[in-house]
Order: sequence, then C-alpha cells, then structure tokens
Amino acid sequence: MRRLFPVTDETAAPAPGGASGEESVGREWGLAELAAAYAYPEPGAGGPLPWLRANMVSTLDGAAQHDGRSQPISSATDMRIFGTLRALADVVVVGAETVRQEGYRPARARAEFAATREAAGQAPAPAIAVVTASLDLDFSLPLFTSPLVPTLVLTGAAAAADRVATAEKAGARVVTAGDGIGVDPARAVQALAALGHTRLLTEGGPRLLGQLVAAGVLDELCLTVSPMLTAGGAQRIAGGPAVTVPRRFALVSMLEEDGFLFTRYGRS
Repeated sequence: MRRLFPVTDETAAPAPGGASGEESVGREWGLAELAAAYAYPEPGAGGPLPWLRANMVSTLDGAAQHDGRSQPISSATDMRIFGTLRALADVVVVGAETVRQEGYRPARARAEFAATREAAGQAPAPAIAVVTASLDLDFSLPLFTSPLVPTLVLTGAAAAADRVATAEKAGARVVTAGDGIGVDPARAVQALAALGHTRLLTEGGPRLLGQLVAAGVLDELCLTVSPMLTAGGAQRIAGGPAVTVPRRFALVSMLEEDGFLFTRYGRS
C-alpha cells in the first residue's frame, strides 16, 4: 500500500532494514498502521463528542453495488480497512435494507484490537444499530439472537408496538430517535451518544447515507474508489432527495493499492 496524501517526510523515508521509500510504502500495512491512519479525533477538553463517519465503496462509474451487494466491487485490502474501521468504532449504524441485502451478522471481537478497545473503555466489539421505521426485520437472525454486544434498533416513537415487542423479545434494544414513524438522523446521533457511543460508523446503505448527508450530521466519509466499471442502474453511495447546496468536504488522506484508492474526507 502507498500513501498518496498527505505527502510527508515519512512518506518517502527508508523502511526498517534499509528498504527504499518506494518499497516501504508499497508493502502491506499492519493493522496498527491502519488504525493510526483512521483514528477518530481525540476528545476535547469538554469530553468526547459524537463523530459520525461513513465507509462506502464505489466503482469508477459511480456504482455502490453490483447485483445488490457491495462485495463484488471490493477487495481484500478494502475488507481489511472495513474491519479496522469497525474495530475502532463504538457502534455501526446501518439501514434495514442493507441488513436484509447483505445478510448482516453481529460484529466480532478482534484479538488484535482487544487491548486498545479495553484501554479506550469500549466493549469487545462494536454494537450494530439498525435504522428502521417499519421494524420489518427477521429477528431470528444471529444479528439479534446472539450478538456479542446487544443489537440496537433505532426507530420512531410511532413504530408499531407489536414489532417493537418482537424486537425486544429477540434481545434487541429499541431506541426511539424520532417523533413519528421514521428516524430523525440528528436524534439518532444524540441517542447513540447518550448511550456512550461517540465513535460512530455507518456502512449505509445509500438511502441511509443520503438521509445523513441531507441532515448535515455526517462528519467524515471514507470512500474506496474501486477500479471497476459496471454500467447498469446501480445506486450511488448516497440516494434520496438532493441537498439544497452541495456540502463541501476536504481530503484528509489517500492510500492506494492495486488500483484501489482509499480516500478519507472530512468536513471542510
């Protein structure tokens, strides 16, 4: 993997053992290096504030999926970064449709990050928080019946009582984050922070990411640009109504491996 941005003295520094800078940045990065590259902001004097980052993948022609799934346009390194971002997070926020399409399972504990998470006061693995208005989910899945950390269900105050009861019976924790049937993105961030989850990660899908963008609550986007073309009518990484004024983000870092670009953008 090579670091393309930011360019620093370390970028071209010789690797341990006398390797050249080019060879150094071209090697496979360890998990600790990836974790440092994607670290959340340090808490301020007033304590930790919620920070919501998204992790998505897109082809060169803008497709976020192929045949309804993101895996065909991903890579082994993309999945290592995916796992690292999960290991850094308190909670992974995901839309109900993505849970159904991708066959979501509970996040697992990673031995490589156990000490780091314990030192940060985090649970052994991040919780999964499913955003859903209808609670039309299969609550017999392992995501709900056997997670290491109880799965959260974010919904509105007007959600169907029988579906809420079914979710709770399965072991999920239902969190109200809206006055109506649906979820208000800002309320969702606040509700998760109130539970102690300030390192937030969303993996979409496109509809949920579009809602987060429209609400102005997204702090960071980690976007993998896949060197593939798919054509067709696949969704972009964010869907739904357009924002009135495009939101400007600044490039924080860019890594490259095998033609894949691993970019990180933050609020400008």
